[in-house]
Amino acid sequence: MELGVLGPVAAWDDAGRPIALKGPRHRAVLARLIVARGRVVPASRLVDDLWIDPPDGALSAVRTFVASLRRALEPDRAPRSPARLLVTEGPGYALRTEAVDAWRFERAVAAGGLPELSKGLALWRGPAYADFADEDWAQSERARLTELRLQAVERQAEARLALGLAAEAVPELDAHVTEHPWREEAWRLLALALYRTGRQGDALAVLRRARAMLIDQLGVDPGTALSRLETDILNQAEHLDPVSAGRVWEEAAAEYDRTVGAGARARLESTVGLLRSLAVTGGGGLEAARRHRLAAVMAAEELGDADLTARVIGAYDVPAIWTRSDDEAQGTAIVASAERALRTQEHPSMRARLLATIALESRGSRDRRAGQAAREAEEIARGLDDPAVLAFALNGVFMQSCRRAGLASRRDALGAELVELSARHGLATYEVLGHLIRLQACCALGEYAVADEHSSAADALAARHELPLVGVFTAWYRALRVDTVDAYEQAGSLLDGAGMPGLQQGLVPLAVAAHALRHGRPLADVDYGPYEPWVRPLVLLSRGRPVSAAVPEPPPGLLLEALWCLTALVARELGDDALLTRARHALAPAAGELAAGSGLLTLGPVSDYL
Repeated sequence: MELGVLGPVAAWDDAGRPIALKGPRHRAVLARLIVARGRVVPASRLVDDLWIDPPDGALSAVRTFVASLRRALEPDRAPRSPARLLVTEGPGYALRTEAVDAWRFERAVAAGGLPELSKGLALWRGPAYADFADEDWAQSERARLTELRLQAVERQAEARLALGLAAEAVPELDAHVTEHPWREEAWRLLALALYRTGRQGDALAVLRRARAMLIDQLGVDPGTALSRLETDILNQAEHLDPVSAGRVWEEAAAEYDRTVGAGARARLESTVGLLRSLAVTGGGGLEAARRHRLAAVMAAEELGDADLTARVIGAYDVPAIWTRSDDEAQGTAIVASAERALRTQEHPSMRARLLATIALESRGSRDRRAGQAAREAEEIARGLDDPAVLAFALNGVFMQSCRRAGLASRRDALGAELVELSARHGLATYEVLGHLIRLQACCALGEYAVADEHSSAADALAARHELPLVGVFTAWYRALRVDTVDAYEQAGSLLDGAGMPGLQQGLVPLAVAAHALRHGRPLADVDYGPYEPWVRPLVLLSRGRPVSAAVPEPPPGLLLEALWCLTALVARELGDDALLTRARHALAPAAGELAAGSGLLTLGPVSDYL
């Protein structure tokens, strides 16, 4: 559910459908509580704000409006159960939500990147609190949001100029100065954008228009920034031309080729640095990084330099969130190389990195060595003054935290530590990882409002730091929240070309099957990929056909609880008491959780299966 005030006051459900809010005074009560930003508004104050001359029974009318809003905003709330959103506190009422478009807009402006600003500005549907423009209680908030929007338009234009997108900035800036001609910064940005698109004459004409408007209408001379820009344009000052990122890259790469010999060992370490950046660009970048990473490790080993090999292996500290390997053969090879490097490596930091690598590349393994490596990496890292090594080690601990059911709270604490550590030390990719871990854990714990916050935080960081693969996981989370077959299939389309086969294989069919089971619908007879052993028996049984193969024990991973729930269903249908006993024993630690710890799909409360 989301509330909207950036235009006429409105509300939408989780599927984006409008919620009927009845009459204008119902919307006024909602708007007034949003203005209060979670603070209690006494009922008597609401009466004064809603009527110039309150009628008899005004207080009762307010209570009626509140009751109607509660029914509209929380339609699934049981009768006589306490409201969770529009709550009664003391003498009045308050809203307990962060899902307000104006507040999302404020967070987008605070984030400051071009993607965030563009998304934030797209939330506007008209003037803020449009249907209450004349109300005293809305005036200051309307003025504040309007000014923030004008600043956001200018910051968006500035961000486009910084990225070399001057032509894209011109149309919106032209409309902006036409509507708000007193804003000198807007005139400056428009003139600069025109100049950078090769329209020097138009840029000077804009500056003359700005001067004439300021003098004729406001009686003031242009500020220093406008005057300086005109002089710089006339002189074609070099600093007006943006620095090309492509040119910087080409020149630096050429210099590197000239100064670092083709056979230099430094090239291998530099290559790993490039691969780390390539891996987070998504799609083909991730696949290429995976392929070249193993080649770099093999090349280092062939040189016979154990320290170099350890550095090449340990430098690839790309955060990992999914617990099924994309390439098991490569993972096995890298683990073997890391184990060989450990034999002669004594430096604590390098040992921690090698051990963390073993834990990460052994994802989904039942081998005790993987868990031991994770614990040892964490122990060493906590004794070092190196937040990057600790974050890497904690990623290994996370990857080995799904070896039994019911550990969502432990993963939530781990995610919280990663968010705090990474935010404090500027480790953006690990901060994203922490938010995604908490998103998953909150799904298992049924804390969806908190998961929403972590999804938004991960998206904001991803936009700021150009991490497109993050959107795959947050889109799947939104599909889980909507919980329709169409939503899962749309989320699945994002996996095409994402370079994550360990995530993609069988995921959409599994999600759709989970949805069908919870809604009493038949299972499709399709390829369930790696999840065949747990879904296929249910497909066969639903069609009256025999089950010929035993159901294997689910492997460690974020889908562990879900796969055990499927196992329980199979055991019930088969009347297999031994398998039921195994499933009950495995699921018992997760009795208070949902089988949704992946943050991608859900089979509902584990207690239903117990």
